[in-house]
Amino acid sequence: MSAEEPDQSAGSLAQTVLVEEARRQATQAERDERTILPDDLLPGVGDEPMSVKEAMTVGGKKMLVFMFLLNVIDDLPRAIRVIAPDIQNTFNLTDTTLTGVLSFGGVALVAGAVPMAGLADRIKRVTIIPFASMFWAATMFLTAFVINPFQLFMTNAFTGAGQAYRIPVSNSLLTDAYPVQARSQIFALEGIGRPLGQLLGPLIVGGVAAIAGGDEGWRWVFVVLAVPPVLVGLASFRLKEPRRGHFDQKAILGTTDPGYDDILYDYDDDDNAEEELPVSVSQAFARLGKVRAFYYLAVGVGVLGFALIAVPLQFNLLLESKYSMGPLRRGVVESLIWIITIPILPFVGKLLDKKFREDPPAMMRLAGYFVILSGVLYAIGLPLKPIGPLVVFIALAQAAIAAAFVAAGPIIAAVSPFRIRAQAFAFLPLFIFLMGGFFGGLIVGQLSDAFGNRTAMLTVAPPSALIGGLLIIYGSRFIRSDISVAVEELIEERDEVENMIQNPDDIPVIQVRNLDFSYGLVQVLFDVGFEVHEGEVVALLGTNGAGKSTIIRAISGLGTPDRGVIRLNGRTITYTDAERRFHEGIVQLRGGAGIFPDLTIGDNLKAAVLGSKLEKDDTEARMAEAVQRFPALDGRLGERAGDLSGGQQQMLALAMALMHKPEILIIDELSLGLAPLVVQQLLEVIEELKAEGMTMLIVEQSVNIALSLADRAVFVEKGVVRFEGNAAELAERDDLAEAVFLGGH
Repeated sequence: MSAEEPDQSAGSLAQTVLVEEARRQATQAERDERTILPDDLLPGVGDEPMSVKEAMTVGGKKMLVFMFLLNVIDDLPRAIRVIAPDIQNTFNLTDTTLTGVLSFGGVALVAGAVPMAGLADRIKRVTIIPFASMFWAATMFLTAFVINPFQLFMTNAFTGAGQAYRIPVSNSLLTDAYPVQARSQIFALEGIGRPLGQLLGPLIVGGVAAIAGGDEGWRWVFVVLAVPPVLVGLASFRLKEPRRGHFDQKAILGTTDPGYDDILYDYDDDDNAEEELPVSVSQAFARLGKVRAFYYLAVGVGVLGFALIAVPLQFNLLLESKYSMGPLRRGVVESLIWIITIPILPFVGKLLDKKFREDPPAMMRLAGYFVILSGVLYAIGLPLKPIGPLVVFIALAQAAIAAAFVAAGPIIAAVSPFRIRAQAFAFLPLFIFLMGGFFGGLIVGQLSDAFGNRTAMLTVAPPSALIGGLLIIYGSRFIRSDISVAVEELIEERDEVENMIQNPDDIPVIQVRNLDFSYGLVQVLFDVGFEVHEGEVVALLGTNGAGKSTIIRAISGLGTPDRGVIRLNGRTITYTDAERRFHEGIVQLRGGAGIFPDLTIGDNLKAAVLGSKLEKDDTEARMAEAVQRFPALDGRLGERAGDLSGGQQQMLALAMALMHKPEILIIDELSLGLAPLVVQQLLEVIEELKAEGMTMLIVEQSVNIALSLADRAVFVEKGVVRFEGNAAELAERDDLAEAVFLGGH
């Protein structure tokens, strides 16, 4: 070999990599372009305007009024910052410690919102409200009796956890209760409850503390604030649960007959328990992270959290230290800040609905501009020493932020799949408090201790608003494609449900539709779709790197797709975790890595069904049946599994998989590294299973073996399905056979 050959080889490899990457990017760009649907298929876009009165005629007044009142009551405790200096004096706390103690209630709120959203996506949401309300009322009451900072920290955390239900529950209920065309207006009216609560809260908190008097008059505030959530909890029993995604389905699908919606989406308790599998928090989070408009909105608002949490608390500390204001005067000033927001929000709601009808990206950009405007107002107002102009500019900044948050609800509702919508609403405050709220609060507290309250606010608030707004504006370029994906999924589901109604005896065991999958920024699967029917053996074929392993990871729940749906016996499992899919019958046999080598053979078989709730007799019967298929394991249950040969270990792994009596058995590289004789023994077992009617999906390095077992074949090349049909037909296709057999055995 000449000295130049390695360089030529390296150059050739680099050129191949560049060509392949260009091809991948072109494919992805083409897919993105195809994903964007015309306006008449996007819900709420291009529609006629709808007033709030018309929306309430359709959805009723009760839900909006209740959620408005819930917003008011939930925001009253935010005014605790008015008595923050008094609490600080009682326990002799630094600014940093005080900020950490009071901010952790917000952390507990958002941390609790995620599991609460998971619960809300599984049961009736209205049943959560009374129990959660009573809980946080009790912890609020207990705060009045704390005697040290640790107890204050704990009661504050429990109160936040008790309030965690409101954001995911109320937002998802409003989304499902009112038409798409008036969503921003509905969220705006409900959102007025927040500034109203912020307006009334400081007056109540400051007034109660002033009336109680003394160094510890602040304790009576918690007693008074414990009453409203009790009243809310009692009143919530009258709420009626709306159907999930109802108005999105109406806008996208329409109705083909009077009973169609009831057939397609029946969310009564009993039916829902039978038809729908639980939504996994981790799967929902992973899927939402791939919804780009949601991702940039969440990150942008998370950065804004530095200003959202730090400014109100530091402002009250400033009023006490620089303007010598007691709790009542601080309460009055705090209330004045929110007066501007209340009349502005209804107009903002109408404007945002109009922008969304005309151009959804313009609506999201407007939200980003509102956030940037708040940063500009903070930068101008915070250096001002006179109290009047200072309050006016902070009030204008808070109004701009409130306007941006009106847009957040409709954006999330539009781009998130309805099955995980409650969790989408919960993840937004998670970003706020964990990114900017808690850690930002600690940073600002340290700056305040070192340089003063005003400097701390100026250092953090304007930059965080600028960066947050720019992130939201950048994310607006993706909103059309994200809405289109959500629409496509609904249309596909409508079509599939109609097909299942017409052909109830021909429902696939596994169905993969429109599957896109990425690792980071690199997309590896493009619009993958195929089916595996009961009793059928399907071979999934392709060269190395074609995407086969990624497909079975998505089916098993070990990876979350960017787009598309996966069904098991007609039930959607796209957002179900891997463990639940396993218990529902999706069992995967991994080549060469399916046993616990340090356990005995018998314990391996028992471990395979841990958590299955099988009786001892049933477990032993299944063990006997599994061992009967593999004479090499018979009589050796007490031996260490790691002492078996490679072929015998693979037999044990297959026996462990069969212990579950799977709905579908996924076999990944059965013959990997095994001698031909052992492979033949395993194939005999697979042939027996096939004759018994077991449904199987086989990924096999030996194409000859795979095609000899399979009824049908699916050939994947560079993440795209190139062929799906009879296995014998694949071998006859010269253009595909050459690619399939390249490197085969």
